[in-house]
Amino acid sequence: MKSNEFILESKRGYLKGDFELFHLKDRKNTEFEYHYHDFSKIIVFISGRVTYLIEGKAYKLKPWDILLVSSKEIHRPIIDSTVPYERVVIWVNPTFLERHSTEDCNLSACFTLAADNNCNVLRLDPEILRGLRAVLSQLEEACKGSEFGSRILKNSLFMQLIVSINRRVLEAKTDKVMKDIEYDERINKILEYVNQNLSEELSIDAIAAKHYLSKYYLMHKFKQQTGYSIHNYILQKRLIEANFQIKKGKPASEVCAACGFNDYSSFVRAFKKMFGLSPRNYYKSLLQLENTNKQERHF
Repeated sequence: MKSNEFILESKRGYLKGDFELFHLKDRKNTEFEYHYHDFSKIIVFISGRVTYLIEGKAYKLKPWDILLVSSKEIHRPIIDSTVPYERVVIWVNPTFLERHSTEDCNLSACFTLAADNNCNVLRLDPEILRGLRAVLSQLEEACKGSEFGSRILKNSLFMQLIVSINRRVLEAKTDKVMKDIEYDERINKILEYVNQNLSEELSIDAIAAKHYLSKYYLMHKFKQQTGYSIHNYILQKRLIEANFQIKKGKPASEVCAACGFNDYSSFVRAFKKMFGLSPRNYYKSLLQLENTNKQERHF
């Protein structure tokens, strides 16, 4: 069995279009490793026994919980395969949300707020949930269709769903969910500190001293709570951030410094190991893919 070290599997799945919907029900005896996606993910949990681990927090899911996982968050599910696990999963391209956002309506806000509020689960009152389930059901049917206007209908139903989810997140009171979240407050603060200071010096000694912890206690507790070493966590989060900055067209030399890499050649090697291409070639491949997608949308 493979180690749970995050570095062994950086990401799962690939999203080519704007969004994809999957309705799944299975009893697979699969042990997932920690991973991340280039896209954001909405998981509507319907039934089963599942605990979702996201950035050091363990969420014990209840039927019709809505899980929001942004494109930069490391996560993995722990699934009890003795009972069927049913869920609706929606992969969402962040650029798709950007294209349809306005100055006063950021459609990605639900993912950002979930991360900022340290609560990735949305648990709705029954009356509100009924309306959202109705839209979700219509969207699922629309995703199967190929009739006249099916793409427009599918996109409009998705917009209705994502607007509703954003409204619910803005109104949400996290106290009804917090009792079903397990995490260590000290490690949570360290995770927040690391993610907010990726460009700074983040040696284990410096982090331990700043949070008044023994270096060895920090290393042990971090691995125990998150499943991966603090060194690999920092390295991979820096590479994930570098990936997003490269996508925006920033020069690799600037990205190297902005993401806390002191040596450019080491940065390029690490980036190529994780993403398969050097930063420059990676950006070129993204441009080619974007042009292909534009042509497909045009036709």
